[in-house]
Amino acid sequence: MDMIKVEVAYATPEKQRIIEVDVPLGTTVAEAVRQSGIEREFPELSLEGMPMGVFGRKVPKPDSEELHAGDRVELYRPLLIDPKQARLNRAAKAKQDVTGGDT
Repeated sequence: MDMIKVEVAYATPEKQRIIEVDVPLGTTVAEAVRQSGIEREFPELSLEGMPMGVFGRKVPKPDSEELHAGDRVELYRPLLIDPKQARLNRAAKAKQDVTGGDT
């Protein structure tokens, strides 16, 4: 059986991990994540329904999308704040820093 090397990556603010895995050709995104054992490194992970992607491209159906040699599977944490709101907060803070907080 032909084997390929892929990586499975996950990060928290405190820790990041990339695990290299040898999987059979035809392995899906979800299968590679399970085979990597990454949940042993991050016991708080719940793989069921977790968003996954390959090289920054979200995979809508990780149970059916097959991987290619050299792919990096990424597990995505839920957003804590809407990106648009985060930009507004940063802009407001930058303006406050420039004006000395008088606005």
